[in-house]
Amino acid sequence: MLFRRTVLASFAALVLAPIAASAAELPDLGGKSVIVVTENAYPPLQFVDPKSGKAIGWEYDAMNEIAKRLNFKVEYQNTSWDAMIQAVSDGQYNIGMTGITIKDDRKQKVDFSDPYMRSQQFMLVRGDEKRFADAKSFGEFKDGLIGAQPGTSPFYTAVYEILDGNEQNPRIKLFETFGATVQALKTGDVDLVLTDSVAAKGYVDSSNGALKVVGEPLGTEDFGFIFPKGSDLVAPVNAAIAALKADGTFEALNKKWFLDYKMGE
Repeated sequence: MLFRRTVLASFAALVLAPIAASAAELPDLGGKSVIVVTENAYPPLQFVDPKSGKAIGWEYDAMNEIAKRLNFKVEYQNTSWDAMIQAVSDGQYNIGMTGITIKDDRKQKVDFSDPYMRSQQFMLVRGDEKRFADAKSFGEFKDGLIGAQPGTSPFYTAVYEILDGNEQNPRIKLFETFGATVQALKTGDVDLVLTDSVAAKGYVDSSNGALKVVGEPLGTEDFGFIFPKGSDLVAPVNAAIAALKADGTFEALNKKWFLDYKMGE
């Protein structure tokens, strides 16, 4: 999920892009209630503001705007990443959002929206790290440990692009939340965490030099919202995503959360 090339590429046009609602062309869901689940672990997509204690971020702003334009009432709930896709598949929630990479195997359980963001994965390390500087040198650093959540894109990137393709490799230490992997990195329990450009920037900016990014980006991912299979919300949400892209709303959110917002300030 952090600095998505498309996001950067579009910043130049941001100032000139008008923000005009096109709600009149979108479906009207008649004020129905929609439960949206997230994890609050990927700043600045969704996280708990350390100052206010409120859940905020790019995805909250985007989903609130989608709800406004489609005329539905959104209720937010939280769960862990490893439970989210199954819970949405089971119909416990109407929509899931947490920087979820659109993948064919996940489409067997849930429906995805159209992509709302593109991301690349980066290597997040401690600020004083000098033992390795890219994926190749980390792979050769036999004592190096990676913190990851099972079943996530960073987990599979670690297995197949950095290590030896063994999903049981003891160099991967598993955690329930992304925040726990970053905390383990800070305390020295692991040496590397893979994350998208968005989250990497958020954590680095708020670390006062304790964290940095090394190496080249690893792979490209598209993020989408997830729905139970056959959900009648997919088409309206896709229409709203198209409208928000077209009128510059997503560009404005990119600027707000990836350029202007400073964690902890």
